[in-house]
Amino acid sequence: GLGFNIVGGTDQQYISNDSSIYVSRIKKDGAAYLDGRLQEGDKILSVNGRALKDLRHKDAVELFRNAGYDVSLKIQRRLQPQNGPVGHRGDGESGGLPLATILVPGLALVAAAIWIVLRYRQRM
Repeated sequence: GLGFNIVGGTDQQYISNDSSIYVSRIKKDGAAYLDGRLQEGDKILSVNGRALKDLRHKDAVELFRNAGYDVSLKIQRRLQPQNGPVGHRGDGESGGLPLATILVPGLALVAAAIWIVLRYRQRM
């Protein structure tokens, strides 16, 4: 796998009234851990250009399982670690920056790094 777990989806909302997909855990020594850029709590907006909006949890999992070796993720980074669900502030508002500001530049590098790690692991 890619070395991380996800939560969320239309049928298993992690945050009330938000069906987005979030990184719940980075597996130690997995591809995402070794790359170092993906963080727990990151919202995953798309996989290989396919938006994760309005998907059931199991359908999102299938997208990741079938992503192949060259994987490109578009993510939205959380502002800061918080207690409770990511983005919950207690006042009914979720925090965030404008989407254009928080899209991580260089996702092609992430995909290339994951591809290299997966290829390396395949040869072992």
